[in-house]
Amino acid sequence: MGDVLSQSEIDNLLQALSSGEIDAEEMKSSSSEKQVKDYDFARPSKFSKEHLRTLEIIFEHYGRLLSTNLPVYLRKNVQVEVMNSEAVTYMEFSNALSNPVLLGIVDFSPLEGSIIMEMASKLGYAIVDRMLGGEGEPLDKVRDFSEIELSIVERIMIACIELLREPWQNVVDVVPRLERIETNSQFAQIISPSEMIAIVTVNIKIGEVEGLMNVCLPYITLEPVMDKLNTKFWYSNMQEREDFEYKDNIEALISKATIPVKAVLGNNAISVGDFGALQVGDIIRLDKKVDNELDIYVGDMKKFTALPGSSGNSYAVRITTVIREEEE
Repeated sequence: MGDVLSQSEIDNLLQALSSGEIDAEEMKSSSSEKQVKDYDFARPSKFSKEHLRTLEIIFEHYGRLLSTNLPVYLRKNVQVEVMNSEAVTYMEFSNALSNPVLLGIVDFSPLEGSIIMEMASKLGYAIVDRMLGGEGEPLDKVRDFSEIELSIVERIMIACIELLREPWQNVVDVVPRLERIETNSQFAQIISPSEMIAIVTVNIKIGEVEGLMNVCLPYITLEPVMDKLNTKFWYSNMQEREDFEYKDNIEALISKATIPVKAVLGNNAISVGDFGALQVGDIIRLDKKVDNELDIYVGDMKKFTALPGSSGNSYAVRITTVIREEEE
C-alpha cells in the first residue's frame, strides 16, 4: 500500500501539474519501470520471516517440555526461553563455534539429513556435576570432556532429543535419533559450508548456571515440509490434533472412573421413635410391590429402571428402561 498524501500535498501536486513543473506522461513512464531488488547469491533467502517465526513457536513448545522434563534427571529447577531465530550459511555457524564444543548430530527421520544441537560447554559441565551428585556448578577452567563425562551428557541429550517429537507433530511425525556427539566442530560438517540453515537460539538456565543451546536446521533437511512451516497451518493442525487428543484423553479417563450404582427397593417414612424401637424381625413396609420395577441410581442420578433377580449366588437386576435427561 502506497503512502497516503495529505490535502496540502495533493494541492501542491495539482498546482505543479497545472503550471507545467511536472509532466504527467513522464511520471507515468517512470512509475511503470520495474523495481530492481538486490539479491545476494551467496546468501539466498530460503527462509522467510514466516518460516523463522513458526520455528520459534515450535521451539517455544519444546522449551516448555524441557523445563518440565529435565528437572526429573537433574533435580534442579530448569528455565528455558527461546531467544531468537535467524537464517545464515553453515560456514558462519561453524566458524562461530569454539573448541571444545558439545555438538549433537541428530538424525531427523523421515526427513533426509541431520540437524545439530549445540550446547554451551558450561551447561555440559553443570549437567555432569549435577548427575554425579554435585551442586551443578560449571568448571572454572575450560577443558576437553572425558569419555565418562560425554556418556553422561549423551544420556541427557538423548532425553532432550526425544522431546522433539511432540512439538514437530503438527508439521511432520519425526523420529529424531542421536547419531553421535562431537566436541570438535571440524568433525561436524554435515552439509556444504555455503548451504543455508536456520538457527534457533534457546537460553537454558539450570539452577544458577545459564547458557545457550543453538539448534541448526539445514534448509535441505526441511525443504520437503517448508510449505507447512507457516503459523496458519501450524495453528490449524495443532487445534485439530489437540481437540482429537483431548477427547481421547477424556474418554480414557472417564472409562476408568468408578461410580456407585444402587438399586432402590422402595421407600417409606417412619418417626424417629419408631426407628429407635426397631428390633430384629420387625417389618418395614415399602411403597413398592414385589413385581414393580426398581429405580436404579448412578451416583445421585436416576438413570434406569430394572426388575430384581439373581445371578448365581448374588442379587442382581435386569435393566428394563434407560431414562434420558429429557425424560426426567
